[in-house]
Amino acid sequence: MLIDKKLIKDIKINVARSLSEDIGDGDITAQLIPKNVVSDALVVTREKAILCGQAWFDEVFNQLDQRVTVKWLVQDGARLEPDQHICTLNGPARSLLTGERVALNFLQTLSGTATTAREYATLASESGVEILDTRKTIPGLRLAQKYAVFTGGCKNHRLGLYDAFLIKENHITACGGIKSAILKAKEISPDKPIEVEVESLSELTEALDAQVDIVMLDNFDKKMMQRAIAMNTGDTKIEISGNIDKNNLSKQVIMNVDYLSSGSLTKNCQAIDFSMRLL
Repeated sequence: MLIDKKLIKDIKINVARSLSEDIGDGDITAQLIPKNVVSDALVVTREKAILCGQAWFDEVFNQLDQRVTVKWLVQDGARLEPDQHICTLNGPARSLLTGERVALNFLQTLSGTATTAREYATLASESGVEILDTRKTIPGLRLAQKYAVFTGGCKNHRLGLYDAFLIKENHITACGGIKSAILKAKEISPDKPIEVEVESLSELTEALDAQVDIVMLDNFDKKMMQRAIAMNTGDTKIEISGNIDKNNLSKQVIMNVDYLSSGSLTKNCQAIDFSMRLL
């Protein structure tokens, strides 16, 4: 996922909302500092990580005070070591301190997501499976976290409910069955990919017979997974999901599977410890 016009618009919205909730009607502590004081600052990381979030960090100071300049010493996707210098800043001290927390919040959250994604991508690197994210993202940060997942080396699943069909248990119940749901999806939008989540081998048979694009094996054990793979003799892709994280993701479990989707990429990420200090 590259930074395109849609993402740029989203970045501006993310930042504006975050600055508004933090500053409110004014940063009263920053008023302790004279207006004319100009300072330099340095951002460092306190732990190993994959850097992500430069555009959000830059946008904080672009919206807050365009007199602030940011010079990056590393780029998104770079592997960081503890105490590594990330970027330097120069500008009015008031503005540096007012924007500090919001800017670091974006950096720590998105770097945490990218770091988790890199761990997953590394674990699956010899299997050929593509690791996909899900819609289990932080509210308001969907595109931001999708960008971070991509930066970390994994792939994006649907961006939302609008770009692909994912027919799950409740959809199947409401539509009266897998076949009828798939036929209706093809009628509504024949050009969009159709994926069906199945919970049994009988449901898998029905989905395969309907020539669905992707089947998601939800919480299949290893034996059922092997049977499902053997049953798929056509062009349907196989995705596995459900209770899979970096602790049980292994080459043996995912061999001969096309995709593995995990909500842990975005909902269980650990924020990275960054620090900004005036020089």
